[in-house]
Amino acid sequence: MRKPKVFVTRLIPAAGLEQVREYCDADIWTEPLPPPADVLRRKVSDCEGLLSLLTERIDGALLDAAPRLRVVSNYAVGFNNIDIPAATERGIAVGNTPGVLTDATADMAFALLISAGRRIVESEKYAVAGQWKTWEPMGHIGQDMVGRTLGIVGMGRIGYAMARRCHGGWGMRVLYHDQRAHEQAERELGAERVAFDRLLADSDFISAHADLNDTTRGMFNAAAFARMKPTAVFVNTARGPLVVEADLAAALLKGTIFAAGLDVTDPEPPLAGNPLVGLRNCIVAPHIASATVSSRNAMAEIAADNLIAGLKGEPLRAWVNPEVATNRRKGADVGD
Repeated sequence: MRKPKVFVTRLIPAAGLEQVREYCDADIWTEPLPPPADVLRRKVSDCEGLLSLLTERIDGALLDAAPRLRVVSNYAVGFNNIDIPAATERGIAVGNTPGVLTDATADMAFALLISAGRRIVESEKYAVAGQWKTWEPMGHIGQDMVGRTLGIVGMGRIGYAMARRCHGGWGMRVLYHDQRAHEQAERELGAERVAFDRLLADSDFISAHADLNDTTRGMFNAAAFARMKPTAVFVNTARGPLVVEADLAAALLKGTIFAAGLDVTDPEPPLAGNPLVGLRNCIVAPHIASATVSSRNAMAEIAADNLIAGLKGEPLRAWVNPEVATNRRKGADVGD
């Protein structure tokens, strides 16, 4: 029997890509940059499946250009790049790759927190540039961590993992802001759920783990930074648009807060001239929180499973819109 045609928008680890190649007639984009919008539209026009990344905007117009499309498998936990109602309306199943990035992302958040707080990147550049002449008693002094207060904005799986690291390893007091109470964090970590303003004012370190939606977009703005301590360290490993970047740059330049560590920006990569890039007290990493062997392989496996299940008309392993089950777009019979 024939193999279903799919488009894969970037090379992903072989742990998933080999499954896709075996089951599907796969057109794989191998360029280092994402396919341009017009190329993506042309590539999916006769496809039944699409394996995408966050870099691809999948809206109603694109879906209409792909009348045979039955499944979109996003190689990411997030799916803000996909118009989910539009996909559901057209009977297209959408999958993502949740649950496999928790530890890797929490590790990255902590790496940024300690690196920014202890000025590690700044001092390393100082040494490499040949400016290190002698031991300096007043040089590169950072923030203490033991016994300080950590503020978690968004106490989901990753937020909890981050809080557990900081509380268990450094005895940090944990405050958190979330729409829902997190009983495990309160019971095991002594975490206290507080209003956003209080978290900003009382925390020595603030780590963002919130979802991106209309209420969280731009929540870290000039007013928020003004409420933080001048010694505060801000970390974002969640979504770039949570932060008003011009406001963060101003806060760092003025000394309103001490330092920041970012694994996400808005947009990605930052535009030329973004004041955060190269700022002495700001670390900007290229969205590498999930960049461990086990995490990226697991993402690839789930993305492949979602894609193949969608092509078979089966439930997806990680299904963003399970409500589409009753009106899924049908396709011709395909191979085993």
